[in-house]
Amino acid sequence: MDTIWDADLQSAALKAEHHRLKTERLSLGYEGKSVCDALDLAIPHGKFSVIVGPNGCGKSTLLKSLCRLLKPLAGQVLLDGQNIHQLPTKVVAKQLGLLPQSALTPEGIKVVDLVSRGRYPHQGLFRQWSRVDERAVEEAMRATHVHELAQHSVDQLSGGQRQRVWVAMGLAQQTPYLLLDEPTTYLDIAHQIELLDLFWRLNRQQGHTLVAVLHDLNQACRYADHLIVLQEGKIVAQGDPHSLVTPALVKQVFGIDCVVMPDPISCTPLIIPYSLKRG
Repeated sequence: MDTIWDADLQSAALKAEHHRLKTERLSLGYEGKSVCDALDLAIPHGKFSVIVGPNGCGKSTLLKSLCRLLKPLAGQVLLDGQNIHQLPTKVVAKQLGLLPQSALTPEGIKVVDLVSRGRYPHQGLFRQWSRVDERAVEEAMRATHVHELAQHSVDQLSGGQRQRVWVAMGLAQQTPYLLLDEPTTYLDIAHQIELLDLFWRLNRQQGHTLVAVLHDLNQACRYADHLIVLQEGKIVAQGDPHSLVTPALVKQVFGIDCVVMPDPISCTPLIIPYSLKRG
């Protein structure tokens, strides 16, 4: 019989790891209506974490709260042990970068100018634009392969190119954490893989801690070190995809019967659904 999740065992494992970003009894909602309830979550430092779950379960709501865009109804988000809503904006902006789900691009702005906005948290009364900022912008554009588009208008780029420009802006911000809200939405499969490969490199080669919301379970299993599974505003499972993802968990959360087998390319869990739960 499939084991869905051993919460006590996972909790002990998480406490043994190093976490800079975590939540305590976090409840979230809009206009007083609860979306997430009493979440205790620790983001593993230096890992690629992916939040998954059915539509409307609170994935994007949780991500917004982690980066201080949404105040909790109760509980708190802690960054290095401090309530994130009590920290100065620039302090948070130097630690957490966000790629929002529907980023609004200023009309006519050039790629280099949009990427340069990632340096705003580093500016101040006694800290103006410098060669350090120029180098950060250049390195970010090269890492995301948009440096040849530097003088192009962002409006004229393809969807995949625009997403890479926004990622470059996040990299120019030089934050240890990058939070990604459904970054592959509206992209074709080729651009999805291109972007996810980029995120994987940012984590493995540059040491960024990534937290992403993804809808595709197989992509989540392939790229994530750590899965966070939400259902109806609660964390029902979290951990390494290899040990976490079972037919029982998929049926419990998504209501589908499936087979879980090793992906022939990555050896990560490959989920093959074959029916909807009936009755």
